[in-house]
Amino acid sequence: MNQPDIGLKVAELRQGKGITQEQLAEYCEVSTRTIQRIESGEVEPRVFTRNNLSNVLEFDFGEDNTQNEAFWLAMLHISCVFSIVIIPLAIWSWKKKASYKIDKHGRDVLNFQITITLMLFAALFFMIIILPAMLLLVNETGVDMTIMSMLALFSVFPFILIGMFTTYQGAVNTLRVLTDKPYKYRLSIPFVK
Repeated sequence: MNQPDIGLKVAELRQGKGITQEQLAEYCEVSTRTIQRIESGEVEPRVFTRNNLSNVLEFDFGEDNTQNEAFWLAMLHISCVFSIVIIPLAIWSWKKKASYKIDKHGRDVLNFQITITLMLFAALFFMIIILPAMLLLVNETGVDMTIMSMLALFSVFPFILIGMFTTYQGAVNTLRVLTDKPYKYRLSIPFVK
């Protein structure tokens, strides 16, 4: 984990536990200024401080945590192509303590996947509930089969659009992450914070 990532993760974990910088400094047996400098990314904690931070914040800040980080980031983002929440959830749950980046990217991918899943359920609701009602209405009015077949085709259209959008977002963001460029998931609702 590089210097700015360590600082961000320390600040996030400290705030999550409701600990002030002064309290964290006392628990880690360092000065408050040291904690401030670590959180701002000015310095990297020494081994003693890193071990104390790991114990107090219950997070492994070991040196080897970034091994294969790019691979796991790519796996998280490419899992969007499958539109299954279980895959990124499993990767994120397993690797979130290994790296701040994996934790952050995992939350973003999960938020996108949950949003897409909700969209798929809405499309399914439309197909199961609204489409048959429309077909009954068409049958009662005596409209021919071409309109009925157009309605059936129209009910599949949201699934196709969602699939294309998800595949595009997953592929583009995977490439962006592999080339160290910022990624963005559009239409993502932040469920996991």
